[in-house]
Amino acid sequence: MSNETIHVRILDKDYQVACPADERSALIESAQILDQRMRQIKSSGGVIGLERIAVMAALNLSHELLLAQTSGAAQTIDSSVINRMQEKIESQLDELGPVHTN
Repeated sequence: MSNETIHVRILDKDYQVACPADERSALIESAQILDQRMRQIKSSGGVIGLERIAVMAALNLSHELLLAQTSGAAQTIDSSVINRMQEKIESQLDELGPVHTN
């Protein structure tokens, strides 16, 4: 199966991603979900910098995936759990100091 290059836009930046043709729609949907999550984090005002926003979104999505896998079924994640995780991660990132982004 051959790969094709897909153009996606995440937080106002364009990316080219190679994927199998039969996974095109899943990739586009994944990019839309990531864009939405990153925009939510950015609009909260608590996280500054593209890299930090991306890390927070990735951690939130990974946490949701882990919970869904361990429960054996997809479930709705309590937003308070995610907020507590986000606060802990932001605290740790703040201790690391400023992050330089391109």
